[in-house]
Amino acid sequence: MNNIYKRIGLTAWVACGLGLTSAHAEELVVGVEIPLTGTLARVGSGMEEGIMTAADVFNKTNSKHKIKIITVDDESAPAKAIAAVEKLASQGALAITGGYGSNNIAPAADAANKLGLVYVTSGGVDDNLVNSGRKNFFRINNTAGYQKAIFGLLSDMNAKSVSIIYSTKDATTGLAKNLEKSLAAKGVTVVTHAFDPAITDFKPIINKIKLQDKSEAIAMVGYENDYVGILRAARVLKPNVKAMVGVWSLATPKMAADFPDLMPNVYGAAVLPFPAEFKTVDGKSFSDSYRKLYKKEPDYLGQFGYVQGMLLFEAIARAADKGTLKKNGIVEEMRKTDRETLIGQVRFAANGDSQDFSHRMGQHQGGKIVIVWPKEDATGKINFPGVPW
Repeated sequence: MNNIYKRIGLTAWVACGLGLTSAHAEELVVGVEIPLTGTLARVGSGMEEGIMTAADVFNKTNSKHKIKIITVDDESAPAKAIAAVEKLASQGALAITGGYGSNNIAPAADAANKLGLVYVTSGGVDDNLVNSGRKNFFRINNTAGYQKAIFGLLSDMNAKSVSIIYSTKDATTGLAKNLEKSLAAKGVTVVTHAFDPAITDFKPIINKIKLQDKSEAIAMVGYENDYVGILRAARVLKPNVKAMVGVWSLATPKMAADFPDLMPNVYGAAVLPFPAEFKTVDGKSFSDSYRKLYKKEPDYLGQFGYVQGMLLFEAIARAADKGTLKKNGIVEEMRKTDRETLIGQVRFAANGDSQDFSHRMGQHQGGKIVIVWPKEDATGKINFPGVPW
């Protein structure tokens, strides 16, 4: 626990020193509720890096306002997420960003809503998050964008049969069911295999796919630990499939570095290739700052964190300029958001969902992430058929 509070203090201290351009800049406090320990620590840390990079860039380019970040680790647990939001509110946070996993985000967003605080995330795609009447909730990605990407990739592969392995959590179940429906409508034979999030041995499921389904591709709808377990089981049993396709938190350099034997030829959602190339002014500012702060190449988790952070910071600054910070000004400015970002155009619908979000699919190739779908955005040639074994 001491390490957690040490991390919180360090994060806040770093934020205080980020690129001030004026000694008289107004300090605007933003709370970050995020998993830095527990099962979602890897993805939470990646998102936090993006948010901190956004604060660095904002503070270097805005002479009137300074963003101060206060971070609380929610330990990948719903109850801790609620407590984190309440703690941040008590410390003067004007709004909350962060969150990962829809089951953690929902209670945290409810807590923020009760406190009248805007909550912005890229870590939850369960549609209940935007369909439950939360007036202060915003997200920059959604299930539809991921579904379109996976469906598009499998369609381009001309897969005739697909086995979908999915966690029974809300977000993963929703995406799996939507993917099943769209594939079946196209005439693809689909078999689904639900698993409890606590499962660690995926060999029985993989064995069913190998002996009974005999599908051409496996779609994995889960999280990091799930992917690792599924891929390990598949390496042992070696089902006769042509592709292993996953979703979020999979096509990252961290996964390639930590599991080099499991990742070759595996597909996952990715905004940009790795190493990334940024051509816009905003992209170059993000890339330069991220590399300077963290001494490594940015990945899509950092990109998402940067976008959600920067859009929130800009909305807070506009509200401060208008004197509406305490009059629902932040939520009103968030609703006015309409600009090109690292992940494309971002505009929010009345329910806080991103109206224009669409994703790309990347493939692990030689320690790099190559964009392979859609074809017009491809940065390399797809390795197909191709599996890690």
